[in-house]
Amino acid sequence: MNKSSFFIVGQHAVIEALKNPNRKVLRVFLTEESKKNIHRKSPKKNLLEDVKVYYKTKKELDKYTTKENLLHQGCVAEVEHLEKPILKEFIKGKNNLTLACLDEVTDPRNIGSLIRSAASFNIDGIIVKDRHFPDESKLMYKAASGSMEHINIFEVSNINSTLKNLREKNFWVYGFDSEGKKSFTEVEWKGNNVLLFGSEGFGMREHTSKYTDFLVRIDISAKIESLNISNSAAIVFHHISYIKKKS
Repeated sequence: MNKSSFFIVGQHAVIEALKNPNRKVLRVFLTEESKKNIHRKSPKKNLLEDVKVYYKTKKELDKYTTKENLLHQGCVAEVEHLEKPILKEFIKGKNNLTLACLDEVTDPRNIGSLIRSAASFNIDGIIVKDRHFPDESKLMYKAASGSMEHINIFEVSNINSTLKNLREKNFWVYGFDSEGKKSFTEVEWKGNNVLLFGSEGFGMREHTSKYTDFLVRIDISAKIESLNISNSAAIVFHHISYIKKKS
C-alpha cells in the first residue's frame, strides 16, 4: 500500500473522488449493488474504467467502518492526498474572496459538515492548522459527502501569523463570538474577508481574537446558549452567498 494513501467510505465521498481528475484513486471496494448505483449516478462516463475494482460483500466492507461506527453504503476507496494549495499563491491578484478559518476546531464530523456547507455556498477556501486537521479521517470525508473534492483547504503552521499576513494584504478578519458587538447580518461583506470560527467547546482563543478586526455574533433565541459550529458556519455562508448574488 502506498504510504501516502488512506481509505474513505460512503457513496458520495467515493463517487466524487472518482470524478475528480486531480484525485488518485488506487483501489475501490464495492458491493454489486453499489456498482449499479455508481453507474446510475454517472450514466455518461464509466467512473470505474481506469480503477482497480474489487467486489466484496457488505459484511466484508464492514471491517473498514466498524471502528468509526460508520455506514459505508457499499463503497470504500483507497485514495491519495490531493496536492495542497498554497494560500499565498491562491490569493495573489484576487478580489472579493471569502475564506473561513478554523481555530482549534478538531471534531472530524464538524469539520466535514462545515466543508460541505462551504462548498455548497461557494466559500473560496478554508484555513486550518496543519497539526489539528484530520486529513485522513473517514468521519470527515463521510460528513463532507463528496465536498472535499470541491473546496480549497489551506493547511498552515500558525493561525495567528496567517491572520496577521492576510490583514496586511487587505483582508478584513471577522471573529464569530456570542459577545460580538453587532450581528454579522449588519456587515456589508464587500472586499476580501476571513471568517474566523473558534473551537467547539471554548470558542475563539483570546490570543487569536487579537488578530481580528471585528467581533460579530449570530443572533439566536435567548433560550439557547449556542449553536454547533457547523450550523453556525452554514448560516453565515448562506447569508454571505446571498448578499454576493444580490450585489
